[in-house]
Amino acid sequence: MSKFNRIHLIVLDSVGIGAAPDANNFVNAGVPDGASDTLGHISKTVGLNVPNMAKLGLGNIPREQPLKTVPAESNPTGYATKLEEVSLGKDTMTGHWEIMGLNITEPFDTFWNGFPEEILTQIEEFSGRKVIREANKPYSGTAVIDDFGPRQMETGELIIYTSADPVLQIAAHEDIIPVEELYRICEFARSITLERPALLGRIIARPYVGEPGSFTRTSNRRDLAISPFAPTVLDKLNEAGIDTYSVGKISDIFNGEGINHDMGHNKSNNHGVDNLIKAMTSEDFKHGFSFTNLVDFDALYGHRRNPQGYRDCLHEFDERLPEIIAAMKEDDLLMITADHGNDPTYAGTDHTREYIPFLAYSPSFKCSGLIPVGHFADISATIADNFGVEKAMIGESFLDKLV
Repeated sequence: MSKFNRIHLIVLDSVGIGAAPDANNFVNAGVPDGASDTLGHISKTVGLNVPNMAKLGLGNIPREQPLKTVPAESNPTGYATKLEEVSLGKDTMTGHWEIMGLNITEPFDTFWNGFPEEILTQIEEFSGRKVIREANKPYSGTAVIDDFGPRQMETGELIIYTSADPVLQIAAHEDIIPVEELYRICEFARSITLERPALLGRIIARPYVGEPGSFTRTSNRRDLAISPFAPTVLDKLNEAGIDTYSVGKISDIFNGEGINHDMGHNKSNNHGVDNLIKAMTSEDFKHGFSFTNLVDFDALYGHRRNPQGYRDCLHEFDERLPEIIAAMKEDDLLMITADHGNDPTYAGTDHTREYIPFLAYSPSFKCSGLIPVGHFADISATIADNFGVEKAMIGESFLDKLV
């Protein structure tokens, strides 16, 4: 019998809590990540008021310097710690896959100098559209449409760009290149980037609308991932006949593997919380695991280096946390974590190699406090332990500490 009948895991995408021990091995615009600290720098520079997460123990997580505006609780209602990444990467897929128990020892391919001509030519031949060569490099997703959106509206060319992540992104104005056509082109790009020397984690469709000077990306984004290279704890749960619910881009990240109930893509973080609560309160969801990704922190504010917007986004989630807790049953467990950092005060516009925070809460808890610092995959090992299935490649359960 499971200790917790249902477990709900929420990933606050990119909400890191300080540089990892190996952060200087990773760079951002040529600057090592060793001084990155997403939550710390937001708290220090623009203030952070997250009383509900603080109540669970966010301010109690061990750090060299306490979070400036998030006080430690003398009697928290949950358990807290921070977790270190083992895998060689700091991207979305690496983080999520490790959370579900995989160890990525060979990072995906990245293209700091843009994609080779062979890939661009194949996409042109398939789509019948030219590719704007000047955009073919690591680029901010909003800057690239500001710079080349007017040209695309005139010519119908494709805007193909990348980042420090192992991704190929195609931006297209919905009035010029219909969304379904964009999806077909991205599906083709996915088919030609499945093996080295172009093994990419994701192909991302980036539709946008508007006029020059006021372009806006829409919620019709689609991520086309590759399947995990080994069974994850999601697969173990699914094979055991246990319900697995995905909210947001989780299904995309795992290419649908191990997921038997998909609540769909999120239009915003608030929409994602709505979808999670819809799943939690469904009469059909009696036993099992839900896995939610809230991406606005990363996509709208981290990459755009907007600490004020990032702070406001954290405030918005914190305000919704009581609703999530109210939807829990007595024997539910809530876990809140992240997948990497994206310090909005840091150099460049890419992810940062950081610890991730971990908070756990259940109405059934009799105790609270800190649990030992561990690793990303300990989350999935704990989930596996709870539901009586095998863990994946790595991770150590801390289930016995949640009492």
